Amino acid sequence: MDRSREEEVIRNYQKGEKMMILLFAQWCMNHDLDPVVIYKEAYPYQDKNKELIDALELTVPKQESDHIDSETLLEVLSLYGNDDLAFVVSDLIARKNLK
Repeated sequence: MDRSREEEVIRNYQKGEKMMILLFAQWCMNHDLDPVVIYKEAYPYQDKNKELIDALELTVPKQESDHIDSETLLEVLSLYGNDDLAFVVSDLIARKNLK
């Protein structure tokens, strides 16, 4: 793979990762959950996630948001290797009967 193609793949991955973080943040907002608290539960030893803080600025009130399917969120989290976060979200879905 040539260098420019490699850089394009990296940029696309990073864009997708930002969308995944925004999807997680909006899903939390739609269910009256604090995404920072949930993220901290999944990754207790990690510093504040700047991308998550940035994504929070892009979320909308739940009344203005489209429905985000919980299963879709779990798939996207797993796709980007956020297995610990997917585990915490999955547990929340089961305990609170979230859709």
